[in-house]
Amino acid sequence: MMSKLQPREPVPAFTVATVDGEPWSLADQQPQNFTMVVFYRGLHCPICGTYLKDLNDKLDAFAELGVDAIAISGDDAERAAAAKAKWRLDELSVGYGLDHDVAAAWGLYFSSGRGKTSVGIEEPPVFFEPGLFMVRPDRTLYFGSVQTMPFARPAFGDILKATEFVLQNDYPARGELRRAA
Repeated sequence: MMSKLQPREPVPAFTVATVDGEPWSLADQQPQNFTMVVFYRGLHCPICGTYLKDLNDKLDAFAELGVDAIAISGDDAERAAAAKAKWRLDELSVGYGLDHDVAAAWGLYFSSGRGKTSVGIEEPPVFFEPGLFMVRPDRTLYFGSVQTMPFARPAFGDILKATEFVLQNDYPARGELRRAA
């Protein structure tokens, strides 16, 4: 059974290698307001490329709001580096090699590879589906979105607007109840 992360509670710790050569650890992050952790399917996914390019282009706006970001897949170093280059993610930190046990602890869904995608790149035998999480500096979950498909992900423009609202209004994390009263 998949775990379900709870808002206002700690998220699972993890460390990944990055394309830039430095390890990235959630425990080491010190954002002003949030660390945005974006889990993506991998190089084989053209939708991931478009999605992450949009994030890359909005990183300065997120930084102004005190939000740091990383995109992470289960790909190996070669595929992650190819994604970063092909998708022109010049500013975005790209992590790779996320252990499947860690992905499961974050509640991500898994899919089996089905050969080559529409862009002619082989899917891995097993990979995880997208997820996006906003984590407070105290490593508690503020916001989470987990998907079973690559389509219809939260738009980064919407997340920017929501983050502005959250910060201006000291809006609390919601969904914190384990069940209705």
